[in-house]
Amino acid sequence: MYAIIETSGRQYKIEEGQVLYVDKNDTEPGSNITFDRVVMLRTDDQIQTGKPYVEGAKVVGKVVEHVRDDKVMIIKFKGRKMYRRVRGHKQPYTAVKVEKIEQ
Repeated sequence: MYAIIETSGRQYKIEEGQVLYVDKNDTEPGSNITFDRVVMLRTDDQIQTGKPYVEGAKVVGKVVEHVRDDKVMIIKFKGRKMYRRVRGHKQPYTAVKVEKIEQ
């Protein structure tokens, strides 16, 4: 059984027990989070698709931690002009462990 959910303008394919990294939100680690925008739901015998979302379906997960991705370096350079700029960025994420998929 798996589901495709939408959160923060992105879609993720998830299964029970999976750890999912979504854009950072303000929930505390250890608390529950519910995703109710289920785009598609697949069980062993059938597939349900939503228009745009499946009615009554939701995914319940637990927030594990807040993490940051690896650093991405942004470098601007113009030759012969002595123009150099170096900037780094670490994208924050929230790790969510999917506990169950409800119909």
